[in-house]
Amino acid sequence: MVRDLMFAGKRHFREFLKSDEKISSRILADRLDSLLEAGVITRSDDPTHRQKAIYSLTEKGIDLFPVIAQIGIWGRAYRPVTKESAAAAAELERGGPRLWRKTMAELRRTHLAHP
Repeated sequence: MVRDLMFAGKRHFREFLKSDEKISSRILADRLDSLLEAGVITRSDDPTHRQKAIYSLTEKGIDLFPVIAQIGIWGRAYRPVTKESAAAAAELERGGPRLWRKTMAELRRTHLAHP
């Protein structure tokens, strides 16, 4: 979920449910609850739809970006990956901490400014 919030722009339960991992809705709900309890994400009402919630990263969640980036870079070297994820990992590796700081600033504008 954290990776999808950071890189795929997913913010709603149904969007997470459609992720490549194909986890059940029950497991997804449990994972989201764990991330909420840990203070990694927040949940707010979606003003466009009464039955939807918007998930956002907290500062604590955004601070995971370098860790997630490094996992992606490692995965590109040692695991089978798609062309898209390999390209994203290569860009993160080339851009290094400077790109990471820029991306984290963008995540702050998206996730901390408003739901």
